[in-house]
Amino acid sequence: MSRAADGPHPHPLTPADLPPGDDWFRGCPDCHLPIQGGGAGLTAHRRTVHNPRRDYGDRRTPITIRLDF
Repeated sequence: MSRAADGPHPHPLTPADLPPGDDWFRGCPDCHLPIQGGGAGLTAHRRTVHNPRRDYGDRRTPITIRLDF
């Protein structure tokens, strides 16, 4: 059975916990997934999903197609 880590939660849990001027809901500019938790939630997403030392995340290769008309 898992248990929560000691100490405060690493990012805000409700919109009221956000600093002034921060948006609760935003999209990741890299993978376009919706992220909740403001800037801290986006930072946590990048630290876990877009961490190059891990084996998961978005592995798609961008493709550029040139069309001559």
